[in-house]
Amino acid sequence: MTTPTAIKIGNAPCSWGVEFAGDPRNPDWRSVLKDNAAAGYKGIELGPVGFMPEDPPQVADALAEHDLELIGGVIFRAFHDPAQWDDVLDGSVRTCKALTAHGAKHLVIIDSISPRRAPTAGRADAAEQMDPTEWAAYRDRIAHVAKMGAEEYGLTVGIHAHAGGFMDFEPELERLLDEVDESILKICFDTGHHSYAGFDPVAFMKRHMDRISYMHFKDIDPVVKADVIAKRTGFYDACGQGIFCKLGLGDVDFPEVHQVLLDAGFEGWCTVEQDIDPTLGNTDPLADAKYNRDYLASIGF
Repeated sequence: MTTPTAIKIGNAPCSWGVEFAGDPRNPDWRSVLKDNAAAGYKGIELGPVGFMPEDPPQVADALAEHDLELIGGVIFRAFHDPAQWDDVLDGSVRTCKALTAHGAKHLVIIDSISPRRAPTAGRADAAEQMDPTEWAAYRDRIAHVAKMGAEEYGLTVGIHAHAGGFMDFEPELERLLDEVDESILKICFDTGHHSYAGFDPVAFMKRHMDRISYMHFKDIDPVVKADVIAKRTGFYDACGQGIFCKLGLGDVDFPEVHQVLLDAGFEGWCTVEQDIDPTLGNTDPLADAKYNRDYLASIGF
């Protein structure tokens, strides 16, 4: 069994409301680094490529100023849409280059929200399914980027399920894992999205810890979840309504998550992600980041 010191806790720009690089509502990237360090974290994710400058020395200096390590980055693009493949590849290559410039390890693949899937987030039984031909091409696009990240850039690549996309529910996640070789594709496991989808995060972790390379920590307010699922509320509106609550206040059993990680000898980063809508004025990202770090410390992280 490993010791708690082998597990490192980071945070991500989405906890400050950063979802898309060009969003004028985004805070300054330097202020996010400053807040992240002030809240007690030693690592941070890249955020959407382009949020931080694509100038390695500038970012390296800012990371060093706040004693932060760059953990990894997410490709949040429309893998489900073949017409957007050029955009997917552009984001993938730029993210890989940014990560390797700073010695970051984790490349995370997320299929972005699809209009065909958004209304059935959290309702696996009602969600549209791809036909076999569409699925095969979709799987191959994910595998292409995974292979590039792993073999050309030396990154550890993880698939991340996400509400409202075509990689959302446990059966399709497990199908992808069966069809793409483990040598190029691991799992970035997000506790909150798994709960949002209607499945048990701890049970999944117990079955698949041998393939989980990286963790995202989110918690889910069960009252908000029930409401947004019943009303078919969009993902970003659900964020604004507080579906991702502070850690320990929702339906994810974080003490048990901790125990599963310890039992598996997990070493490396677990990154807090508390997605918010920064324009509503009902959140304080720095205060929440501090709360989440203190909560995790209280249960042994």
